[in-house]
Amino acid sequence: MKKLLLVCAFVLGVSAVSFAQDGGNGGGGGRRGGNPTQMTSRLKEKLSLTDDQVAKVTALYTAQAKVQDSLRTASNGDRASVRPQMNALRKSTNDKILALLTPDQADKFKKQLADQAAAQAARQNGN
Repeated sequence: MKKLLLVCAFVLGVSAVSFAQDGGNGGGGGRRGGNPTQMTSRLKEKLSLTDDQVAKVTALYTAQAKVQDSLRTASNGDRASVRPQMNALRKSTNDKILALLTPDQADKFKKQLADQAAAQAARQNGN
């Protein structure tokens, strides 16, 4: 019985540590949408990006992540104070990505952004 209890405690401890390391969001690097590589990978899959586009989009998402991290650090946990800056940064990054895309890719990207905005509005209204 003691061995069973010890094994259970060990498994629980290991699972708690692994959950804490990925931030509880599926390994997204602490970001809601994932890290820049994951975000680019999703876009590559959905929009059929070329290798050149992938490199440029990854650079844009990486730059955005660095600025977001500095804003989070400067805010000392006050998310409301940096929300306008974060939204402007996201819009700027999305505009730069749109400039890299073909017209067909741009249409798909705009639809994706509209779907995300609708889902966010639904979450806010549902809460």
